[in-house]
Amino acid sequence: MTTLKVGDKAPNFEAKDQAGNTIKLEDYAGKKLVLFFYPKASTPGCTAEACDLRDNYQTFLSKGYDVLGVSADSAKRQQNFINKHELPFPLLADEDKEVINAFGVWGPKKFMGKEYDGIHRTTFVIDENGVLEDVITKVKTKAHADQILG
Repeated sequence: MTTLKVGDKAPNFEAKDQAGNTIKLEDYAGKKLVLFFYPKASTPGCTAEACDLRDNYQTFLSKGYDVLGVSADSAKRQQNFINKHELPFPLLADEDKEVINAFGVWGPKKFMGKEYDGIHRTTFVIDENGVLEDVITKVKTKAHADQILG
C-alpha cells in the first residue's frame, strides 16, 4: 500500500497522543523509532500486536528504540486501550488521518467479502537520522517484536 521504502526519509509528522501531548518526528532525533500503524484499538489483532510490543518493550529500549503507535481512534479510545493492556508507549489519536496519509497506509481493504477504506497494518522502523530502516507490511501480530528485532 505505502510507497515509502527503506532508505527514504520518514515523513515529518506532528499529532496529539492519548493524553493530548503533541508528538513530532523531531522529538525522536538521535533515537530509533518503531512507528506502528494499526486499524483499531482494542480489536483482537491490534491487541495482540500492541501486547507483543509491550512484552518486548524493555528489549526495544535496551537496543535504543522508542515505540509509538498510530490509529485513527479518538484520544479517549487510545487511553482506554493503554489502560486496559498496560501499554508503556504513547498512541497517536490521528483522527484527521494526517500522519496516516503522510505514511500512505490508508486505502481500500477487504474483510469478509466487504470492501472499505481503512488503515493497512504497517510498521516503519526509523533510524536516528529520520531515515526508514525497515518497512513491514506483512505484520505478524503475535510475533511482531521478532519481525522488528530480527
